[in-house]
Amino acid sequence: MAEKSESIDELTAEIARSRERLGRDLRGLRYELDFPAKFRRSFRQQTLSWISAAAAVGALIALAPMRKKKIYVDASRRTGDKKLMATGLGLAAMKLAANVARPVVVEFVKNRLFTSEGRPRGRT
Repeated sequence: MAEKSESIDELTAEIARSRERLGRDLRGLRYELDFPAKFRRSFRQQTLSWISAAAAVGALIALAPMRKKKIYVDASRRTGDKKLMATGLGLAAMKLAANVARPVVVEFVKNRLFTSEGRPRGRT
C-alpha cells in the first residue's frame, strides 16, 4: 500500500513537472513566433540600419532601368489618317450644329412643358 501511494505521489509530481516544462516550452514558442514584436524590437535597437535599408531598396526600385518597348509603325499606310481626319471633322460639325440648335430646342421644350393652349399648366 505504501508503495502505491509513493508511486502515485511520484506520478503526480512528474505530471506537475511535465506541465511546467510544457508551459515553459509554449511560452518560448510564442516568444519565437511573435514576429511583429521581433520587428519592433529590431527597429528600436537598429533604427539606422532599417532606415538605410529601406532607402536603398527605394532607390533601387526608383532608379532601376525600365525596359523600353519598341513600337514599329508602317509609314506606307495612310488610310488611318484620312479616317481620323474625317471623324474629327464630323465631330466638329456636330458640335457646331448642337450649339446652334440648343436655344431652339430649349425654347421648344420650355413652351411644351410650361404652357399648353396659351396658358401655364400649373394654373387651372
